[in-house]
Amino acid sequence: MFKKIISGFIDHPILTSIFAADFFILLFHRPPFVFSLLMLGALMAMCMYFGQKLALFKD
Repeated sequence: MFKKIISGFIDHPILTSIFAADFFILLFHRPPFVFSLLMLGALMAMCMYFGQKLALFKD
């Protein structure tokens, strides 16, 4: 399972870098409220995309 996640991140380097940058900005920096809501929405959209693309528990 872990190998499938890593290979999915390697296959999409631009989305992975945006995902990591967005996550760490929200984690360690306090952007303005409206901007943080937009960033959180983008982070959730990327999580849903990666969840559909990886399909970890699909047979």
